[in-house]
Amino acid sequence: MKDSKEQLIQLAQKLGAVDAVVFQITDIVFDPRTLIKCMFGCLDYGKGPTCPSRPGSLKPWEYEQIFKRYRWGIIIHTHEQKLSQEISFAIEREAFLQGCYFAFSLSDCCLCVECAGKQGKECANPKKARPAFHSVGIDVFKTVHQLGLPLKTLKDNQDEQNWYSAVFIE
Repeated sequence: MKDSKEQLIQLAQKLGAVDAVVFQITDIVFDPRTLIKCMFGCLDYGKGPTCPSRPGSLKPWEYEQIFKRYRWGIIIHTHEQKLSQEISFAIEREAFLQGCYFAFSLSDCCLCVECAGKQGKECANPKKARPAFHSVGIDVFKTVHQLGLPLKTLKDNQDEQNWYSAVFIE
């Protein structure tokens, strides 16, 4: 499996990741307080198909029980949201093809120019739409910091944006 992990890291880097880091599930910091940041800090809350407010969505503590069934995965760091999502899909697919059939990516969804779900319509890409790291109860700041990756609160529009995706693999 070590060769497989290295192969997936190399694929992420080849596709444009600034960093790609293997994590153990114990490196992931779960905190249900992420839900209140979504509820009271996101203009899209209650609108998107990957939003934790959507009907039938699991609560952060329910997601935690699911994700703790994984042992490891890869965190992908980019400076572009769409690139982060594209790389996470590629890693998810490659891991699946290698026999890790439960591989699943988390990425702040930006598949469509205009999100149909935010307009009250059906999602145009339900098989590819994925929830963001934080919307399933993961403290992104603590998680990436303990893995030595950069992330800070943006103070203005000139600050460099860091985007993170994760692929939970096995």
